[in-house]
Formats: sequence, structure tokens, C-alpha cells
Amino acid sequence: MAFETKQAGLGAPVVVFLAVAAAWGTSAIYPLQPAIAEVAAALGVSVAAVGFALAGGPLGYLAGLALVVPLIDQMPARRLLSVQFGALAAMLAASAAAGSVWLLGGAMVLIGAASSVGAALSSLAGRLAAPGRRATVLGAVTAGISAGILAGRMVGGWLADAVGWRGTLVTLAVGCAALAVAAALLIPAVAPNASSGYLGTLRSMPGLWRRFPALRLAAVRGALWFFAFCAVWAGVAVALSQPPYSLSAERIGWYAAAGLLGIVATRVAGAWTDRLGARRVILGGLALAAAAALMLGVALPSMVATVLALALFDAGLFAAQVANQSTVLALDPGAPARFNSAYMVVYFVGGSAGTAFGAAAVTWFGWPLTALLAAGAIGAAMVMTRADDTASC
Repeated sequence: MAFETKQAGLGAPVVVFLAVAAAWGTSAIYPLQPAIAEVAAALGVSVAAVGFALAGGPLGYLAGLALVVPLIDQMPARRLLSVQFGALAAMLAASAAAGSVWLLGGAMVLIGAASSVGAALSSLAGRLAAPGRRATVLGAVTAGISAGILAGRMVGGWLADAVGWRGTLVTLAVGCAALAVAAALLIPAVAPNASSGYLGTLRSMPGLWRRFPALRLAAVRGALWFFAFCAVWAGVAVALSQPPYSLSAERIGWYAAAGLLGIVATRVAGAWTDRLGARRVILGGLALAAAAALMLGVALPSMVATVLALALFDAGLFAAQVANQSTVLALDPGAPARFNSAYMVVYFVGGSAGTAFGAAAVTWFGWPLTALLAAGAIGAAMVMTRADDTASC
């Protein structure tokens, strides 16, 4: 990974650290999902009750995007990120000691808010990277976030089998504590760079939508394809669990390995965005993802075809995400966090809707139509991108 960003001392070791830290922090809200039955048995409650408790993680993450990420422009980044990783370690340790589902749910909300550290790291990368390398560096950090999403589910299942669900949370807590120390040592000492105070920044965020058409475009099309992404992954899990496939949760989880190609795509897409421009990379990524979604509609009988289609689907959407987010961070390179926060909130809302829709749609319409509807959402994002002729795309 040859990164040559010299602005504010952002060299290759720092970029690698930002990517690894983003992966670890983002993974914190996912590891208990494979162990939901074990958690329910330990707490003496139903699986549904634990499911509601774990849903606190995404809700907290959404709050973190809106309320915590803007702080990266308000406070010294080194101090803020060290404190955020420390808080994440404390909340993970507290959740490991939870004796009731209510305590677990409350801890998950706080864990979700603190795990927005990945988005804060991407904002910092966008601010510190040299203009000609911004998308390349962002691609590395985004690859870390993507790896965290995958690893949180996959490694969480392995750890739960090896050391139990409480041990899994303690392991993550220890890692976050180490990252809190590393952040204080490795992150460049850069001063706050916001043009207004924290409350003023929060009040200004709705106005960003009126003032910046490029932000509206990026957020809406991003929400469309994140809706499709989450609908496909939620829907395919339901489809594979039902006859005639009837796969176990463990076997379905292995399909997530297809997302590894998406991680590679984020790294490549960043470099392409710096060379070719965001618009071309977005359109190319969305075209690949739409074709893969159509393929998924008929591919389930073949495991090889399904994994290939999922890999291409992830690669296309992750590439589009890197290019799209680079246009958002470029709107105010000196203090990009408020723009990134405004973008990510809408983006995450689209994903949450897709998760709910995908699981239900397979029951309502069947898997082929669900995949077709996901392809339609991606197609709508392509139409929006082609119709826009602003320089930011």
C-alpha cells in the first residue's frame, strides 16, 4: 500500500493505522449477531428480545453519525479519537458483564454511538490527505470500515465458539483500549478546524441541504444503493435459509466472504477516482452492481454463481461509495466532518430501510423479484448520476 500523503504528516504508517482502527471500531456492533441464541440462553430471554437489544447498536450508530462525528472538526483529533476508543472499550466491557437484556440493549446503544469512530476517521483522512490523493486515502480507510463490517460478523462467530459471547466482547474491549493508546501516539497533532462551534455546526447541517446540491445528490443516490445493498444481503440470508436450500446460519455466514472483493475494490476505486474523476467510477460501479443483482435473481441454485455475483455486487457498490464520498469531503476539505455526517445519516437511513425491506420482501414477493427491485434502486441512482452535470461528479 504505497501512500504518499505529506500534508499534516499523513504518511503511509498513519494511513494504515487509520484503516485498521476504522475496521476494529466499526466491527464493534456486529460480533454478537452470530451468537444471538447463546446470548438469549445466558440471559434467560427469547431470541427476539436479544434481537431488539442488538438493534440498539445501529440506532446508536445513527446517533453517533449525527452527534459525534462533527466533533472531529471541533476538538483536537488525537484527543477525541483516543477518548472515543476508550469509551468504546468501556462500553464493550460493560456489555460483557450485562446480566439483563435491558442492560445489554442500553450498552449496545452506547457502543453503536462510539463505533461511529470509523466515520470520524474517514473525515479526518479527507481533511489531512493531499488533494490529489484524497480519494486514494479515503479508499484505504473505507476498505477498513468494510472489513470491519465483514469481520465483525465472521470473526464474532468464531470467537463466540472459542471463548463465549462475553469473552468475545472482552476481546474487542482490549483491542479498543490498545487503539486508544495508539491513537494518542500515532494520529497527527492537528488543531480543530471548524468555522463555528459544535451547536452551531449541528444547527447548520440542515442548511447544507439547501446550499449544496452536490450533497443532496450524493446522499440520495448513496441511500438508494445502500438500500439495495442491505436489501440483497438481508434477503439472500432469508432465501438461503428456506427450502429448497435450508442452509444453516453458519453456512450462510460464509457467503459474507464474497465481500472480500468489495474491500479490494475500495482500494482500487480510490486511485481510479483521483485519476478519472468520481462520476465515471460511480457509473461504472453501479453498472457492475446492477448486473450482479440481476444475476443474483437466478443464481441461488449454484453456490459458485451466487458467491461470484455477491462479490461483483459488493465490488461495484463499494467502488461507487468511495467515489461518492470523495465528492462530499471535497465540498469543504478544511472541515469536512459536518458534510460527511450529513451524508452518512441519510446513507445509513437508506441501509436500515433496505435491511427491513429485504427480509420481508422475500416472503412477500420471492427472491427473484426482491433482487430485481434492488437492481431497480441501483438503476435509479445511475439515472440521477447521468442526469447531473456538475463539476463535482
